[in-house]
Amino acid sequence: QVQLVESGGGLVQAGGSLRLSCTTSGRIVSANAMGWYRQAPGKQRELVATVTSAGSTNYADSVKGRFTISRDNAKNTVYLQMNSLKPEEKAVYYCRLDTTHYWGQGTQVTVSS
Repeated sequence: QVQLVESGGGLVQAGGSLRLSCTTSGRIVSANAMGWYRQAPGKQRELVATVTSAGSTNYADSVKGRFTISRDNAKNTVYLQMNSLKPEEKAVYYCRLDTTHYWGQGTQVTVSS
């Protein structure tokens, strides 16, 4: 059974940082590409960052230089370190087993100004 559970969201001041975690079942992180996505009300879900099983990363242009995606294969966990957060980045952030329909439940990130 594929299971993805996000955590680490919360309220942060503009310019602050959060680290999101996505803990998965089995060896999903080591064997698959993983991604972080976000969705605000009335907007489409958008790609934030991805990491492949080989360790290659990809970022949305809007977060390059501020966000870092990483994996800990031993812990079956993927992380998203978010720095210099902006108010417009308030959204529900989702972990995904990439190229599939498997998503976590999401974690809310609120950035105050």
